[in-house]
Amino acid sequence: MNIINNEHIYSLLERSAKPDSMQIDEIVAEARLGKGLSLEQVAALINVTSPTDLEAIYETASYLKNSIYGKRVVLFAPLYVSNYCTNNCLYCGFRIGNHDIQRVALTTEQIQQEVIEILNQGHKRILMLMGEHPKKSSLSHFIDAIETAYATRNSKGSNIRRINVEIEPLTNEEFQTIKDVPIGTYTVFQETYHKPTYEKVHLAGKKMDYNWRLEVMHRALANGLHDVGIGALFGLYDYRYEVLGLLSHAISLENEFGVGPHTISIPRLQYAQNAPYSEGTKYMVSDADFKKLVAVLRLAVPYTGMILSTRESATMRMDLLNIGISQISSGSRTNPGGYKQAFTEQADGSQFSMNDGRSSGEVIGSLIDSGFIPSFCTSCYRVGRVGAKFMQIAKPGDIKTFCQPNALLTLKEYVDDYCNEDLQHKYNAMLQNELEALPAQEQKIATKLFDRIKAGERDLYL
Repeated sequence: MNIINNEHIYSLLERSAKPDSMQIDEIVAEARLGKGLSLEQVAALINVTSPTDLEAIYETASYLKNSIYGKRVVLFAPLYVSNYCTNNCLYCGFRIGNHDIQRVALTTEQIQQEVIEILNQGHKRILMLMGEHPKKSSLSHFIDAIETAYATRNSKGSNIRRINVEIEPLTNEEFQTIKDVPIGTYTVFQETYHKPTYEKVHLAGKKMDYNWRLEVMHRALANGLHDVGIGALFGLYDYRYEVLGLLSHAISLENEFGVGPHTISIPRLQYAQNAPYSEGTKYMVSDADFKKLVAVLRLAVPYTGMILSTRESATMRMDLLNIGISQISSGSRTNPGGYKQAFTEQADGSQFSMNDGRSSGEVIGSLIDSGFIPSFCTSCYRVGRVGAKFMQIAKPGDIKTFCQPNALLTLKEYVDDYCNEDLQHKYNAMLQNELEALPAQEQKIATKLFDRIKAGERDLYL
């Protein structure tokens, strides 16, 4: 399976090493149409250094982000159920070579406690993760954890409505098992698309197999999963190569299945306990280059959700929301059992260090103050707008017909259930303004649903 053509990527980067402004203007103009870009075009954009050309890229990325996603920002929380792992990845705190880590596999009761703490932040969507270990992090244990999370409710009766998962590459047989489990997006990061670097940083475990990991999304879609998510860990190798690797991966999926990745995650290398590569490589990505690659990816795959974690600072996250990021985690803990610790000092057992330690309430307040609409919506997954069906609505730009009203409805739930009186007054004024700004038909439907939420009903959506 020829997903990554190493020589072709190098050739494109070399030929586009010094793009001229006329060429960039033409590419940016095409990108503005929202149809995506080719590898050749992306190679030119990712090599841009001219401030004027960069500004054109940022302006167009902002235009696309606003035209497709509007003001909404999807929120979620990660839930780690185990940090046992047999892999030895030199950038990860979970690696088997880290003998100082406190290893934990959450029990059913502990998972319930974690979910309640997440629900108490207002979350309705989680990303569930675990290390790769055949016994301590088994697929059966993970499926049990999913069932436990869905069944858990807090004192207000709130529940998790969508669980996305990030676990090891599965076999065809395992996909046949998990395809009937109610999960949203199945995510696996390639970490680095550069095979020599991949082999250098993965020293033990099944993760050593580059191709097995690279081909997992093809297996997932071939075995009946609808939505998949990909990602690269920026800082392991040249960020320009990784951007073309991500796009090559997306194109391969689109060509074979008619559906590209539902999401692309863009974590940047951060410190992790006893992880040599996390302390810095010659490929560490500057803030300026990180901003550029986010904008270029938004132009390349306009309808793909782009995810940014708490690895980044609050300032960086807010900046990138304007040019491409559509989903962020909030109030995160990256160690099993971390939520129950109620934001005390980060404990041993974390996968990586965080740079945005704000509570979900603080993140939500900051988003609203900056003109965004925090969204806890899970409706597409629950009514079957997934895979090809989702893209049929998303690519013409029609998905916002559902997304904008649903974002407001879920935020109304959050305001009524989890905000104090002062914040309720402030946020309800904003919600009313946004409700009145909806097109007439959506406004009529959403207004009726708002009234039902005020009366105590929950989980209403278009």
